[in-house]
Amino acid sequence: MWAITNRGELNIMKAQIKPRINLENRTPLQDVIPLETPFVVFIDPSSSCNFQCTFCPTGDRDLIKETGRFQGVMNFDLYRKLIDDLASFPQSIKVLRLYKDGEPLLNKRLADMIAYAKASGHVPYIDTTTNGALIDPSRMGPLIEAGLDKVNISVYGMRPDQYTAFTKTEFDFDRFVTNVRWLYEHKGGCEIVIKIPGELITEAERQKFFDTFGDYCDRIFVENFAPCWPQFDVEDRLGVKITQGIYQQPITPTDTCPYIFYAMSINADGLASACFVDWGRRLIVGDGRKQSLREIWNSTEFNELRLAHLEGKRKQNPACSQCGQLSHCRPDNIDAYREQLIPKVKDHIAARS
Repeated sequence: MWAITNRGELNIMKAQIKPRINLENRTPLQDVIPLETPFVVFIDPSSSCNFQCTFCPTGDRDLIKETGRFQGVMNFDLYRKLIDDLASFPQSIKVLRLYKDGEPLLNKRLADMIAYAKASGHVPYIDTTTNGALIDPSRMGPLIEAGLDKVNISVYGMRPDQYTAFTKTEFDFDRFVTNVRWLYEHKGGCEIVIKIPGELITEAERQKFFDTFGDYCDRIFVENFAPCWPQFDVEDRLGVKITQGIYQQPITPTDTCPYIFYAMSINADGLASACFVDWGRRLIVGDGRKQSLREIWNSTEFNELRLAHLEGKRKQNPACSQCGQLSHCRPDNIDAYREQLIPKVKDHIAARS
């Protein structure tokens, strides 16, 4: 893959300039809704984080305390129960995402979690997202051996002082770069993806980003910030005006959330959220400690939310109404198919009542 150097020359690197999410060859949701089995299940290994990033609700520890949200790592017995629950679905899920609110590597049993899911026969693909502070060989080696398929690494600056200002933590940038290089050299079948927010860096630092990491990952991308967290003003906290989507695409409002039709999220304490951006626990649709994942997927709470979106009532929900994920993150757009999907979803609900 070619990148432009500071001198305007072309410089080749190993990585593709490509977002972490596959935007091509996606299944048309209007053709498969309602789904008997979710495509994607998020399970949060840790709701806590070692960073205090300005753009993220989890980084504001006082704010999180106000919500009463559980802060800690997921109990492994609970995790095993959740993976075992996947057997009740008619088909295997497509992706298990081991991340949501916190830093997954804070859970010391993350490798065991990956290995157990892979051994279950119900999980063909696992990915995770990390801030990179803990990606040393002692942690990442076992994750690769356990069968991790992809790791997304978030970079928050090209200098230590940028990291300190943004994450409110001391960060050894040189050691981080060394760890990334080790990871790429020992990655086996694991895909390495590295991204950085474009608003944090200059043009010169953008090129330094490509020069530093372009030969030590499979995908590399400069993303924009997105106001994806409901009831959390990212622009105000960052002091920036977001004028493009996360992948530099035009901001395109979408009225119907597609995620609630193909994905579900289990928080670190077992409570189930309808959406992976539900940081404040405003969209709880079940309890994985007491219910099976299939029961939650087909629950009254989940189905009522889906119908509300199809019926044009998204903005009546305080959390959903303020979500920028739909306008800034290029979701699958099913707005034009709502009328044909409403009777299908209602029939699906009636058949299970």
